[in-house]
Amino acid sequence: MPSNMVVHRWAALELDKVTELISRKIVSGDRQMLVQVYLKRGAHVPAHRHESEQLQYVLEGALRCLVGGEEVVVREGEVLLIPPGLRHQAEALTDTFVLHVFCPVRKEWLTPAGAGQDTGG
Repeated sequence: MPSNMVVHRWAALELDKVTELISRKIVSGDRQMLVQVYLKRGAHVPAHRHESEQLQYVLEGALRCLVGGEEVVVREGEVLLIPPGLRHQAEALTDTFVLHVFCPVRKEWLTPAGAGQDTGG
């Protein structure tokens, strides 16, 4: 394997407990980040914005999202594109499993959740 190639196994990654209702696992390169997010029903990700473009792929469950003032429900099998800098928030309508892709990397997420950054999205 070339020295700059890395294989990550989700099962081997530590689960970062962000709140009682939100947990995540992160894989990050230099320019993009892939994040598994687990949200229990009722979990709320407060309104925030960031410089990263975000793809939010709901693998299981459903999220009610408010993006740029517009409400949308994103369900299993759907992908929401959130442009950079756009204010957004989310609420888990059921227990939900989401895969996020961020570009560029959200560097504030490279430290454990207890370090004071925003929660799940």
